[in-house]
Amino acid sequence: MAKYVFVLGGVMSGVGKGVATSSMGALLQARGFNVTAVKIDPYLNVDAGTMNPVEHGEVFVTEEGLETDQDLGNYERFLNKDIPQINYITTGRIYQAVIEKERNLYYGGKTVELVPHITDEVIERIKKAGKEDSADFVMVEIGGTVGEYQNGIFLEAARILHLENPKSVLFVLVTYLPMPQMIGEMKTKPTQHAVRTLNSAGIQPDIIIARSEASLDEPRKQKIATFCNLAKENIISAPDIKTSIYEIPVNFEKEKIAKLILNKFDMRERKADMKNWENLSKKIQELENVDTKKAKAADKVRIGIVGKYFATGEFVLSDSYLSVIEAIKHAGWQNNFKIKIDWLNSEDFTSQTSTQTKNMLAKYDGVIVPGGFGSRGVEGKINVIKYCRENNKPFLGLCYGMQLAVIEFARGVCGFDDAHTTEIAPTTEYPVIDVMEEQKINLDKKNFGATMRLGAYTCDLKQGTKAHKIYGKKNRISERHRHRYELNNNHREILEQNGLVVSGVNPDKNLVEIIELPSHKFFLGTQFHPELKSRPHNPHPLFVEFIKSCK
Repeated sequence: MAKYVFVLGGVMSGVGKGVATSSMGALLQARGFNVTAVKIDPYLNVDAGTMNPVEHGEVFVTEEGLETDQDLGNYERFLNKDIPQINYITTGRIYQAVIEKERNLYYGGKTVELVPHITDEVIERIKKAGKEDSADFVMVEIGGTVGEYQNGIFLEAARILHLENPKSVLFVLVTYLPMPQMIGEMKTKPTQHAVRTLNSAGIQPDIIIARSEASLDEPRKQKIATFCNLAKENIISAPDIKTSIYEIPVNFEKEKIAKLILNKFDMRERKADMKNWENLSKKIQELENVDTKKAKAADKVRIGIVGKYFATGEFVLSDSYLSVIEAIKHAGWQNNFKIKIDWLNSEDFTSQTSTQTKNMLAKYDGVIVPGGFGSRGVEGKINVIKYCRENNKPFLGLCYGMQLAVIEFARGVCGFDDAHTTEIAPTTEYPVIDVMEEQKINLDKKNFGATMRLGAYTCDLKQGTKAHKIYGKKNRISERHRHRYELNNNHREILEQNGLVVSGVNPDKNLVEIIELPSHKFFLGTQFHPELKSRPHNPHPLFVEFIKSCK
């Protein structure tokens, strides 16, 4: 039977439950165990596809095409394996399944209640995730923090599973210890309250991961142990990592957290093969700890990401493009470069002259225009792409970024001044980007949820192109998608006649997947999202080549 490690959050959100879950899984994996990970999100959305990325963060798409929380991306990157859709649970998905069963008389006329029917559905899915992967360990992250009404039913499911299988369930609480400057010391009281709130749900944490700006000292560790009813060795210090999240597995190994988990399950300790993580951590420290201002010009790459999902009030968040950021870092480390990323608001470029755009972009070694939707900031992105095309600046366009590159080419090279996407300009004379035929029905019916072209699709590469070379001269690849609009094949011939190279095409529907300019240093766009398949130990080749071209 699989062992279940529930990872819960205390005090506040955003303290790193997902990374902690991934890191613990990576340590167990390094000991030869088969590990999978499950994310539970306590919102009523069926999936993450209709949620605002500024509010929720990146939508991560699985191979099967499920739109999920960004933590599944962390699971895939740390565990270096695809996570199936059964491993993603939301309140909406659970309620939807139970209601469908009730409508079909699955419960034989019984009154359907939160307990046991909702909790049973949760437990069934968690067990199924472990069974389908033949997992030794199932890491289960419950979103939010203890004490919230929204995740209470999932805590109850975890409690029941523990009651049924006490030797196969373990609870880890990731909690935050603030260090108010006016007080001058680390405070444990919020964590004490979090544990007592968890106790009120019938759960006692077996391990506490103490997140804070600094390492946990002995007096604070003793206080947590005393008031939270744990032995001191079960309290793990997890200070902020200033370089990279991929150093956390090495730090957790030093804290012997995997050994602690195995001891809790009365399992024999195994020797860990941490070579990959240790080598990666060493390289990251060597590259990222170098002061950018003092680093040799040949050892650093400065990338501008032009998007619109950065601002939330007075704060700038990068979670909307998390996988893109990680893919850039992976490629930088592969090329032995220190990466400096700047966030560029696409709206700042909307009314700029070519000279002003040049002044803003000249300092960057390369520019990325990632995915997105809607009209806001579109003309600014097009101006950026025009600058990159005309000035031989390395450019990578992802999904919407590729579509806007086609629009800019149609305007700037083919002379189609009115060229646009029908997403923005339905009556344009030159709809070089248009909605897929099967998507028109969904749009007419306002059927938006989970109806885009989602998940992995094949792509045939044209021999002799840059894309073909980058992918190791493979003739066919598979990449993940999330979009409704495509390059309009009715205008494809004139685009190609003017020098745009279509280097990748989906063989089933003849849809353009990759475009490039062969005479350019690096000018390439993909209809798919290559960032979703990049991993720290296996960077995506498109990003590797893009970063290489920047130097």
